[in-house]
Amino acid sequence: MLAEIKGLNEECGVFGVFGHPDSAQLTYYGLHSLQHRGQEGTGIVVSNGDKLRVVKGEGLVSEIFTANVMEELKGTSAIGHVRYATAGGGGYENVQPLLFHSQTGSLALAHNGNLVNANFLKHQLETQGSIFQTSSDTEVLAHLIRRSGYPQLKDQVKNALSMLKGAYAYLILTEKELMVALDPHGLRPLSLGCLGDAYVVASETCAFDVVGAEYIRDIRPGELLIINEEGITSEQFAFNSTKSICTMEYVYFSRPDSNIQGINVHTARKNMGKRLAQEAPIEADVVTGVPDSSISAAIGYAEASGIPYEMGLIKNKYVGRTFIQPTQSLREQGVKMKLSAVRGVVEGKRVVMVDDSIVRGTTSKRIVTMLKEAGATEVHVVISSPPIKNPCFYGIDTSSKEELIASDKSVEEIRQLIGADSLTFLSTEGMVGAIVKTEGTEGFCLGCFTGNYPTEIYPDTLQYYYQK
Repeated sequence: MLAEIKGLNEECGVFGVFGHPDSAQLTYYGLHSLQHRGQEGTGIVVSNGDKLRVVKGEGLVSEIFTANVMEELKGTSAIGHVRYATAGGGGYENVQPLLFHSQTGSLALAHNGNLVNANFLKHQLETQGSIFQTSSDTEVLAHLIRRSGYPQLKDQVKNALSMLKGAYAYLILTEKELMVALDPHGLRPLSLGCLGDAYVVASETCAFDVVGAEYIRDIRPGELLIINEEGITSEQFAFNSTKSICTMEYVYFSRPDSNIQGINVHTARKNMGKRLAQEAPIEADVVTGVPDSSISAAIGYAEASGIPYEMGLIKNKYVGRTFIQPTQSLREQGVKMKLSAVRGVVEGKRVVMVDDSIVRGTTSKRIVTMLKEAGATEVHVVISSPPIKNPCFYGIDTSSKEELIASDKSVEEIRQLIGADSLTFLSTEGMVGAIVKTEGTEGFCLGCFTGNYPTEIYPDTLQYYYQK
């Protein structure tokens, strides 16, 4: 993916196992399959039934969990996390899972999402005496749990979750049990599976395939699962729950071999490409997709339009993370290092270039230039999602309002800026219809496209995204 240079970054990924002697090893493989959701840091907490042990660090899964490290992680239950910092910044102390000790036992947390009332809750907790050890919003839940007056952990967790606003998929591990919770809108994906008598939980079902687990079902919005030696129980901590799954999971973030809410991601993206061909018929010679997340949509566009699909762009898979830099000039250099146009495919051709989104416009401009320098006579850009006009507050690191090119520019103005011969975005109805093949947009979060968010957005959160 080109997330680092496009200004659109994955949120995080979580994976958990309960009741398996190789829980740490399974978690390693599960996290490896979720690496696309975060490359800044990773960690695993394992339980042997008596105590919790954590290993974590800044870097990739394969860098942190060497063979020697894995040999020392013994236990029958584990949770793991891959991180892209969307709130709270980087640093070792913010790498998850976070582990907390108390006189009544230990507790580890892994979180995918973003709390829109985190600062409000932190202020309240600090006035009551809490001292935060990290700048991560994940830590808020631990303080709320320990400050609850309920005697049982299950009720403490339910009470704490009821105070949170925003997107969250939580894994909570103690010495004896694993708890799983999803926010009342189900904004982030989270699925339950089994491996023999063991239970497995993951942000994406592709992780089940890697470890050989069988998919059972998706976690329901507002649901709390408790998994222990007695089995698995389900409780509802939020009763006014309405599903609003993030559409960008289908458009960009999730792996194409994952299923979300029973819908295959590759199929959804391919359908988006087909809808694009209907909404934007173009006379051209070849269709090409921007690797990797746009390939499925490009195949769909080619299939529906009858224009042959060709590999007009090649991604250099051996470029490391060292090129990820904040300045525009270095982002442009990153595009050159990561992508190359195939002259033998595009020279003398009218090219339809399919991409999943435009954030700043930097990458699109460079790719259009690259294709024309390779001899393309025309470059028509088609985008398999609507214009991103608003920030995401739920755990996706979209740019500030001012940096989003579509926030204050028309499609024609964007076309001129990126140098394309034409530019078409998929309609909101077309995008959702490609996913579920029904009319209407209920059940999806479209906040970054429409500005209509499923939760209240707190003023300090708005200020951060609109003025950063």
